Amino acid sequence: MEEKCAILDCGGQYTKVIDRKVRELGVKSEIFPIGVNPEKLRGFGGMILSGGPSSVWEKGAPEYNPEIFSLGIPTLGICYGMQLINDCFGGKVVPNFKTEYGQIEINIDTSCPLFAGLSSREKVLMSHGDAVEKFADGFVQVADTDGVTAGIWNAEKKIAAVQFHPEVDPTVHGIKMLENFLRGICCFKEKYALEDRIETSVKMIREKVGNGKVIVLVSGGVDSAVTAALLVKALNPSQVYGIHIDHGMMRKNESDLICANLADLGLTQMRRINAEDEFFNTPLVIDGEQYKPLSQTCEPEKKRAIIGHMFFVVTEKAAKELDLDFDTAFLGQGTLRPDLIESGNPDVSGYAHKIKTHHNDVGVIRTLRDKGHVIETNWDWHKDEVRQVARMLGLDEAIASRQPFPGPGLGVRILCTDNSGKDTSPEYAEKKQRLVSAVEKISPEYKCDLAPVQSVGVQGDHRSYKNMTVLYSQSQNPLDTDIDKLYSAAKKIPNELEFINRVTYCLNESAAGVSELKCTPTHICHQTAELLREIDDITTRNLMNKNIAQCFAVLVPISAHEGKKYSVAMRAVCTSDFMTAQSAVPGVDFPLEALKKARDEITERFGDVISLVLYDVTGKPPATVEWE
Repeated sequence: MEEKCAILDCGGQYTKVIDRKVRELGVKSEIFPIGVNPEKLRGFGGMILSGGPSSVWEKGAPEYNPEIFSLGIPTLGICYGMQLINDCFGGKVVPNFKTEYGQIEINIDTSCPLFAGLSSREKVLMSHGDAVEKFADGFVQVADTDGVTAGIWNAEKKIAAVQFHPEVDPTVHGIKMLENFLRGICCFKEKYALEDRIETSVKMIREKVGNGKVIVLVSGGVDSAVTAALLVKALNPSQVYGIHIDHGMMRKNESDLICANLADLGLTQMRRINAEDEFFNTPLVIDGEQYKPLSQTCEPEKKRAIIGHMFFVVTEKAAKELDLDFDTAFLGQGTLRPDLIESGNPDVSGYAHKIKTHHNDVGVIRTLRDKGHVIETNWDWHKDEVRQVARMLGLDEAIASRQPFPGPGLGVRILCTDNSGKDTSPEYAEKKQRLVSAVEKISPEYKCDLAPVQSVGVQGDHRSYKNMTVLYSQSQNPLDTDIDKLYSAAKKIPNELEFINRVTYCLNESAAGVSELKCTPTHICHQTAELLREIDDITTRNLMNKNIAQCFAVLVPISAHEGKKYSVAMRAVCTSDFMTAQSAVPGVDFPLEALKKARDEITERFGDVISLVLYDVTGKPPATVEWE
């Protein structure tokens, strides 16, 4: 058999991560849909089945040919892949047996070759709502979470399957497990060398563009900067037009810094466009549907659609002023693989669920992409790979290491609502009582409240849109809390309560006088953007350091004090690929004093409008990195 591993995509958010990790371990790989004709797999020396959003027992689960398991190929099933294997060989998978999201410690049998060289307890990343109730005949259990099956193994068939995700960083020794599968079970010996990314990109650009013109959208982040630099390297600078659009939702002084940094990219034709009014106040027709202006819109996906389409409207107007049009010219974007996966792009996966639409993958962009007029050099890369290329290109470290800033900017960090006052519905009251009871059992040292707003999360490869909870310390100084207990509670609460996907911790010096949370009608406008811009600046100045991958503030439309309008949540995460992330731990990843300074400055400057100062202690999953 050829020393090549087939990766079968079941619609997982991390399928490309598997592909990347396999290649980094020196094994050539190729991604196929789960319904692939088994004949196409003949000759492969290994096979990995990805996770996915479906359940094997439900109508509409991805179809596959069981003959793939008759080819004699050593196989590893991951999450949904494990459930599919177990079901195929006569085991039983059931819904909601035990919901597990986030990093969890499991028991493993180190005699299984998949776990060779590991300890009997390992930290892994779980993200599932189904579970194996009975493992298949011919398989033995080799991993569990306190009695719930987390890994099975068939030595005769060389088929291993795990409920967790070894391909992501929160699985501490996941790379070792993948190496054990590839080198130990599949017996791959050769070392596959990665292609030169820069040479490959330059060749692609020259072949596609020829003597044409490219308008490249530059946000100032490393993704678009690398795309711009590759375009300048591949083409004559006169062929490349750089455009930076300030949509009114940039960070403090962000556009000024961006335009200064971009001067070093070799973009001789660079324009800055101020378009706040267009983005905030222009109604749009999108795919035949009339949309209100952004300043009147609350639903997160509609906000993203408006911003994404307005980017193109403004860009198209600029193109006409340059005497260009996209029938002949090309649009350059710093699109990443995770952007497309989270957008549910069918070109990437036929089964992946849409978590959130990225501004660079809205309908009008997909249409232009289908015409072959979009240049996306980073299409197949993750964030840390883009940073590597940036340094190889000689870009300034300020660009290469720049923390991510979403295309929609602060627009996805202002949670919007038309609601006012308290939620008095019976459903909300029931959820709140369940939350209080659960927290009393999990961590009785904390009080809690259910926020009457929802935000986007990712659970079991599904998009979730659920409530957050606020935990309050019963101490006068919330920063004296036991951090380990706090983070343990943050992991347990979403697993026990299906309506929670995000946990925050209140940093106010005293929860005394805090009343029941109520909503404040909130929309994107100059005032809310400016307020968040200043608070975000405070947050990043104090918390950001080399350990933190991304750090920001979120304006939350809730209040616990009369006369105050909003609360603010600070978010800092540690991650390399942004497909998973851990909440940065105060006192470990950044100084505890830094959190205090940020809280105090926010309170001193904006205490008249800001009710609660919160810190997000949730990982991805069950939350996303961003809020919206």
